[in-house]
This record gives sequence, C-alpha cells and structure tokens, in this order.
Amino acid sequence: MIGSVIDAIEITTRIIAMIFAVIGIFFFIVGTTGLLRLPDFYCRTHAATKCDTLGSCSILLGLAIYEKFSFEALKILVLFALVLISSPTMGHAIARAAFRRGLQPWRKVAPPPLIEETEKEAKAE
Repeated sequence: MIGSVIDAIEITTRIIAMIFAVIGIFFFIVGTTGLLRLPDFYCRTHAATKCDTLGSCSILLGLAIYEKFSFEALKILVLFALVLISSPTMGHAIARAAFRRGLQPWRKVAPPPLIEETEKEAKAE
C-alpha cells in the first residue's frame, strides 16, 4: 500500500516536471519565432528576453521539481532566481544602449497606393 502511494507520487512529480519542461520549450520556440519574424531590434529584443526568461525559468522549475528536496534542487532554484533577475535587466540595458546610440524604433509606414487608385485620382484631376 505505501509502496504504491510512493510510486504514484514519483510518477506525478515526473509528469509535473515534464509539463514545465514542455512549457519551457514552447516559450523558447515562440521567442525564436519572434526573433526571426519581428520588424526591428527593439521588438526582437523584447521577444527574446521575455520568452527566454519564461522558457529557461520553466525548465529550471521543472528540474527543481524533478530533483525534489535536495541540494541540487536548491542550486537550481538559485539559478532560477538569477535568470529571473538578470535576463530582463540585460535586455533592458541592451535596448537602452541601442536607443542612446541613436537606433530609432520601427514605425509602420502607410502602404503605397494601388495603381487603380492613382489612375482614378489622375482621371479626376
């Protein structure tokens, strides 16, 4: 009876750890997609820092859960705290340095008029 309860707790712990790892992988993929698809440096930096922070923290939390109450789990939680503090701070510092160097944010420009619209305007004049 006690052995089956311990096995159930072990399985549940591993499932929760795997769920956090999958969530972390998802955020890494979303961050990479944002890095490739977004228009300018600031948007890309935002996507990369936010998603990498969430992804790495989710994976580290999953690893800490997998390790249960041990010294390794404590070290993983310290890494979790360091990533949670340092990654957004570095992203902000990099974006601020780029802005101070004169890198302008992307602005959406109105699309060029269609050929038919310019022909209608020319006929109206």
